[in-house]
Amino acid sequence: TGMVGKALATRIAGLGHDVTVGAREAGSETLDSFADIEGVTTADFAGAARDAELVINATNGMHSLAALAAAGDLGGKVVLDVANELDASGGMPPKPLAGPDNSLGRKIQEAFPAAHVVKSLNTMNCNIMVDPSLVPGDHVVFVSGDDGGAKALVIGLLKQFGWRDQQIIDLGGIDSAASAEMMMSIW
Repeated sequence: TGMVGKALATRIAGLGHDVTVGAREAGSETLDSFADIEGVTTADFAGAARDAELVINATNGMHSLAALAAAGDLGGKVVLDVANELDASGGMPPKPLAGPDNSLGRKIQEAFPAAHVVKSLNTMNCNIMVDPSLVPGDHVVFVSGDDGGAKALVIGLLKQFGWRDQQIIDLGGIDSAASAEMMMSIW
């Protein structure tokens, strides 16, 4: 329900897709800002994920596993993970927790083995996620995941956002998500 979720929901609904944004509780005040966006409905996490072809994890990475558990059965669903685990306990800027042996994308895949997790869009500002033309010149978006069909679905959405084939770099399986997550330190 934050700025990343709002940017994604607004753009995806604008492309003609049905979007349901979830929060811990269906009546959460955090969902109020979505009331006037055409094509967007709101629900609790389970209600948002129930009939979804694509579940987008745009939660705070420190709480992603709990939020996805609250979404219910993710078996067979494509889960696009755009989150980063950031520790703000020491103040700002927050410390990225990703490392070669610590990847949120991999943790999500391990926690939900019947889901098809794809990591992407976590290396940039949310406005650029949904409109890559905001940055002039060549720049890229990374994609990691174990399931080819899931990656194809996500790449299709990236193309709808305006990402061109030459800008989309498939890093490989979900284990490669650690590489993109470690980019957060540079960002």
